[in-house]
Amino acid sequence: MNAIILIAAHKQYQMPSARCYLPLHVGRACSNQQTGYLGDDTGSNISAKNPQFCELTGLYWAWKNLDCDYLGLAHYRRHFTVKSHAYRRTHDAWECVLSDSELEALVAQHDVIVPAKRRYFIETLYSHYAHTHYAEHLDLTREIIRQQCPEFLPDFDAVMRQTSGYMFNMFIMKRRLCDRYCAWLFPILFELERQVDISSLSTFQARLFGRVSELLFNVWLRRQHIRPKEIGCIHMEPIDWRKKGAAFLQAKFRHRKFDGSF
Repeated sequence: MNAIILIAAHKQYQMPSARCYLPLHVGRACSNQQTGYLGDDTGSNISAKNPQFCELTGLYWAWKNLDCDYLGLAHYRRHFTVKSHAYRRTHDAWECVLSDSELEALVAQHDVIVPAKRRYFIETLYSHYAHTHYAEHLDLTREIIRQQCPEFLPDFDAVMRQTSGYMFNMFIMKRRLCDRYCAWLFPILFELERQVDISSLSTFQARLFGRVSELLFNVWLRRQHIRPKEIGCIHMEPIDWRKKGAAFLQAKFRHRKFDGSF
């Protein structure tokens, strides 16, 4: 088995030791940071788009330049795990990150592996995006899909009505499936980029192409009739849920868009 899980990073950080992981400096073409990691600015790449495309510049680079049987994407502070919550409460977080042997067992049985769904309960994926970002980005994406691949429209509409989805642009996929996904995803995003004026957006809101792709991943999975294997997602840094909850309420009821991560 030749499996590579990219770890998208923009700064030096502790990394897992398993051989399946490849730390990748995403956006190195527009960065002054010296991480010591392989950069996404070699070969065929879109590294300079990182301020708007986020970790997708790493995915694009891997799609165009890596040879492997399975390709995955994680983040320097967000990793896959199959360890139970009880185990994670009593062990160091780095002991809980998906290992080579655990990965091998998973890919032997599943073509697509994802973090457990994020559930919004009182929001649909569309309304949550509309409150915290800008609904017109999703509306424009729908129109692009109507023009480029109209067979996906029913799936797009269905996903927008869901109250849960696979987020973070995290997955581990059989390479042939990943190639098909990327060949579908990036033309849509490049057309969206061509049509959206980001000059009036904040730096945080201008990262919209990475966010839209999180929802598009769910659209693509639904169209392929793929039910992926869900496993855990472990955060290496604490989440400020109080701040995040307050920001969401401000977005929902006072129309204040998100201005940063939590």
